[in-house]
Amino acid sequence: MSISAASMHGLGEPSPWVRHWAHLVAAGGAVLDVASGAGRHARFFASLGHPVTAIDRDAAALNTLADEPLVTPVVADLENAPWPLRAEAKFAAVVVTNYLHRPLFARLIESLAPGGVLVYETFAQGNERVGKPSNPAFLLTPGELLELVRGRLRVVAFQDGFLAQPRPAYVQRICAILEADRSGNPAQAAPPPCYELAG
Repeated sequence: MSISAASMHGLGEPSPWVRHWAHLVAAGGAVLDVASGAGRHARFFASLGHPVTAIDRDAAALNTLADEPLVTPVVADLENAPWPLRAEAKFAAVVVTNYLHRPLFARLIESLAPGGVLVYETFAQGNERVGKPSNPAFLLTPGELLELVRGRLRVVAFQDGFLAQPRPAYVQRICAILEADRSGNPAQAAPPPCYELAG
């Protein structure tokens, strides 16, 4: 079966941003790939030994993952139907690239297990000057990802700017972690976690 042009989303190499922060995901931890398309990130994490749940509304794109035993494809319309996973399902990482549906954001954070990593990268304001998407509904406002995680996740890295390659685009991206509850007696508290910043 040939893959339609729409289904081509998610083919190709993993995002350098996702690759850069993959080392923070717990070894063997489950990964949620949201709006996965044909699963470039699902395949990447599966190659590292992570079981992956890949969600997309495009069944044809998800069918390309049939040869990946560690990937569970889930066909779902994330914008017009209920959340397709059990409320108690938790993940060591939630990965989102080139997709923005703001009402989902709280659900993505709720899907993180303690120590779970959110790796998010999508288009930002300014992109309307260089290409698609140009609709403000699909473009992050300055600092929006920082505001969405404020008080909920620890930010390890954040960028908001222009990329010339692989094509001109304005992007915003974040890597943030749901830290375990660190309340209690400061004298008995464990040392702060160390998140290695890959070079």
